[in-house]
Amino acid sequence: MPASRRSHPDGPEKEMDRSRQESQGKPPIRLLLVDDEKGFVEVLAKRLAKRNILTTQAFSGTEGIQLLRRSDFDVAVLDLKLGDMDGIEILKIFKKMDPEMPVIMLTGHGSETASIEGMRYGAFDYLTKPHELAELVDKINEAVRHRKRTEDTDETPSRG
Repeated sequence: MPASRRSHPDGPEKEMDRSRQESQGKPPIRLLLVDDEKGFVEVLAKRLAKRNILTTQAFSGTEGIQLLRRSDFDVAVLDLKLGDMDGIEILKIFKKMDPEMPVIMLTGHGSETASIEGMRYGAFDYLTKPHELAELVDKINEAVRHRKRTEDTDETPSRG
């Protein structure tokens, strides 16, 4: 078989299979997903579960804040446009409650300016809806790696 044919013609799906295999044996990533589009959240949670990402769902900013008070999460994904609260305000509250938790902002097309504002208030990154699942999974994994590096650096004893 020629070398060019060795890579899977199925492309991204096989790439996700490889990602799933690598995550086996690792504890799941604990994700807080805050979005008021119930159908989107439920489908996304199921798809993320297959990639070793345990998703806790919140359908409002208030619910997200309550869940963060009760549990620890590795990362949060937060929609900027929610019915009950402004996403930037929720981001500020999340960063006060857990300054080390990376927050990935989701925004609709044309709302990039608000996402950039979110970055000023401590968001890890942002994605524009609609987005590919692989892109979101990559951002989540990147955020968790970043948090672990930050925590490892904080725990390293200083030499004096």
